[in-house]
Amino acid sequence: MSRIGKLPVAIPQGVTVEVKGSTVSVKGPKGVLTQDYQPEVKIAVADEMVVVERVNDSKRAKSMHGLYRNLVNNMVIGVSAGFSKVLVINGVGYRAEVQDKILVLNLGFSNPVEYPIPDDLSITCDGPTKITIEGIDKQRVGQSSAEIRSVRPPEPYKGKGVRYENEHVRRKVGKAGVK
Repeated sequence: MSRIGKLPVAIPQGVTVEVKGSTVSVKGPKGVLTQDYQPEVKIAVADEMVVVERVNDSKRAKSMHGLYRNLVNNMVIGVSAGFSKVLVINGVGYRAEVQDKILVLNLGFSNPVEYPIPDDLSITCDGPTKITIEGIDKQRVGQSSAEIRSVRPPEPYKGKGVRYENEHVRRKVGKAGVK
């Protein structure tokens, strides 16, 4: 049995989980998330817990078991607490700012890079070199932060670029010089 899948998901105060057909919807103080699931698993709500069980012992059912348990858990956490990622910009003259619904990144290119902010996320700049991305959907927060980071990933010689706050960039030595 899956070590992740067999764990029940606790439903916190103020969050409701509904299962209709092959769809799970989670409502909480921050919003509503829905997820379709495959017929290889059954999702049931009982005693302030969400339990995910597999229908049979096929390889596909075993792989779906832990997946859907974690997806439901992430939905419950998202509508109650939310998710956030922090990006840090390193480099001389590199900066970011939010103008209306657009994140403007000055990262050493000839023109600034404009990233439109999705409706379900909030992006704020805490100073010119710190970007905070917040939302209720873990996948959307991670995808948007990865897209922003991919504009100018950190390079290994001087460490210039956009990196995650807890990311460590392995530095290289560079040229040895003339003898």
